Amino acid sequence: NAYLWRAALDTLSFMPMASADPFGGTIITEWYEAPETKGERIKANVLILSRELRTDALKVNLFRQIKNKSGQWQDAAVDPKTVTHLEESILTRAREMRVATKEAQ
Repeated sequence: NAYLWRAALDTLSFMPMASADPFGGTIITEWYEAPETKGERIKANVLILSRELRTDALKVNLFRQIKNKSGQWQDAAVDPKTVTHLEESILTRAREMRVATKEAQ
């Protein structure tokens, strides 16, 4: 789905991209450490699973790591609400794009 694809790229634009395959519908980011959360970083994988704009057409996986006292990165739990919020943000942006396209026609 072109709207989901563009919305996912838009939503994740603050993170560096590792790869983006529009034909396979896969977006993989690099690790991102926000300035306000030093010692914590996140990475995202997004899969577009359908050509239709539906909630089940999108799968987001988030990975989180925190730096331990010895300076090594360790895997940490991701709050499921964060994943849900990201999915909802992408879906909302995709719907906005679709409405804007239809209004422009």
